[in-house]
Amino acid sequence: MFIVLLKFSTEKAKASQFMDEHKAWIKRGFDEGVFLMVGSLKPGAGGVVLAHNCSLEELERRVKEDPFVIEGIVNAEILEIDPAKADDRLNFLLA
Repeated sequence: MFIVLLKFSTEKAKASQFMDEHKAWIKRGFDEGVFLMVGSLKPGAGGVVLAHNCSLEELERRVKEDPFVIEGIVNAEILEIDPAKADDRLNFLLA
């Protein structure tokens, strides 16, 4: 499992120009069963993606396809997590 931090760079002002493409990239991640959750980093610092069902290499390729990454609007950092314990509602994450 992975957490992807998408932190705004000095190019943040360009985000609105590429928002539709970024949203399509997010939708594709959900449609393909890789993304579990996306959200904003507060306050206005960027975004975060919770991802699974892929290797680190596959996720790195996927992240490089994000228009925000391509355009330098965000800097991406991928953190790999090895879940050990979860609330019963999240047990599927331990598999």
